[in-house]
Amino acid sequence: MPIQPRLDAAALAERMADIKPAFSPQEARVEAARCLYCFDAPCIASCPTGIDVPAFIKKIAVDNVTGAARTILEANVLGASCARVCPTQVLCEGACVMLDLEKKPIEIGRLQRFATDHVSERGIDVLPAPAATTGRRVAVLGAGPAGLGCAAELARLGHEVTVYDKKPRGGGLNTYGIAYYKMRPEVSLAEVELIERLGVRFRFDCEVGRDIAVADLERDCEAIFLGLGLGGVRRLGIPGEDLPEVLDALEFIEWIHTRPLAEVPVGRRVAVLGCGNTAIDAVTQAIRMGAEQATVIYRRGEAEMSAYGFEYELAKTDGAAFLFHAVPVAVLEEAGHVSGLRLARTEVRDGRVEILPESEWTEPFDMVLSAVGQEKQAGLLESLFPGLELDRRGRVVHDPATMQTSLPHVFAGGDCTSGGREVVNAVAEGKKAARAIARQLTGEQPADVGCGPVQHSRHGVAGGPTGSGFEAPVRVHELEAALGVRLTPS
Repeated sequence: MPIQPRLDAAALAERMADIKPAFSPQEARVEAARCLYCFDAPCIASCPTGIDVPAFIKKIAVDNVTGAARTILEANVLGASCARVCPTQVLCEGACVMLDLEKKPIEIGRLQRFATDHVSERGIDVLPAPAATTGRRVAVLGAGPAGLGCAAELARLGHEVTVYDKKPRGGGLNTYGIAYYKMRPEVSLAEVELIERLGVRFRFDCEVGRDIAVADLERDCEAIFLGLGLGGVRRLGIPGEDLPEVLDALEFIEWIHTRPLAEVPVGRRVAVLGCGNTAIDAVTQAIRMGAEQATVIYRRGEAEMSAYGFEYELAKTDGAAFLFHAVPVAVLEEAGHVSGLRLARTEVRDGRVEILPESEWTEPFDMVLSAVGQEKQAGLLESLFPGLELDRRGRVVHDPATMQTSLPHVFAGGDCTSGGREVVNAVAEGKKAARAIARQLTGEQPADVGCGPVQHSRHGVAGGPTGSGFEAPVRVHELEAALGVRLTPS
């Protein structure tokens, strides 16, 4: 039978509440006072946008919260979103030296949220629009984190920017695809409004290639930035996948962001296919939305899942079940609706997943959420920009220092270049591209291009690290893997 909403608005408001509630002013000051304000602060080296973390925390400690927000937003215009959705455990907090002292890092993400919420709730603009413009025009395709990061930086440098997006609202996955208990869409939409106040123009419900031609953009603009992200979720290629209760996990998450919670249907028994961070978001939200049972099904083993360990632990705490070394071979149907999955056992041999013969069995489910990865937009990009070079995986080939593509007037960033990274990485790549575009348009180079922001403690110091992760951020879990050691507590 068709799936239905399962809980009332009051129950959902409680179950979908913020997983990391906002600090009170007293809590923020106490937490800020714990910071050691390191000379070569590893938290900055681990931030892809190079936020001067000790500087903003010190400002909170002395009750200069507006100044703290300015420090954050000057480095990362989506600082409010990133405060909520960044995997701080593998970025800034994972690099905190307090882990070596008492095993509890400074709660940088919550402090960042405290500062950015302070100015947002009071209508304080800490990023003034430029007094004059250069008259140079740039088109940004995609209003997700990469496009917004690029547009904001270009506007602050005085250029005229128009952002095109096929969705009715901006923000990309920040608005439509983040777990609701991590961030409400209103936070992302407020950031879009902040960027609009910088002078950026937005054209929503506008798909390039359909509603406006690339030739028109190239005629009217001197540069184009591609922040198109990824395409739809890959098809499963199994019988029954077109049944109405088989959904992309991102589509289910979008329902939660665009409908009243009490009107969002969810199954009693939900299967989530895949084991990345989107799968974790989907299974956890399904449980919180009222599913009686929700199971993640993954064709490989626990050690091979791409989801972060802390996300995995959260899902288990919420009651999610995990079925490893299993793959669906068919979606079962009853009266035109999902009734279950036929599954098979798998084994990994020489890195390849193989289905074991005579290992099939069935499990009852009434909803299936697919989170097996998104397609690259290779076909779209090739049709819009003939001559644009893509790699064998469908990602846009680019210069990592400037984000310039094989077409000199076209720059790119975000998931269409990386294949899927964090929001903060996308913002940094958009900002890096904006600076390269500005240099191409005017011949002038922003003061910190090529080195990123410099810690205040390093001003006047000759040589040595700049203390910024803007050019080459350190990701703690990747560093651990490279060194063969664990730097953070398990």
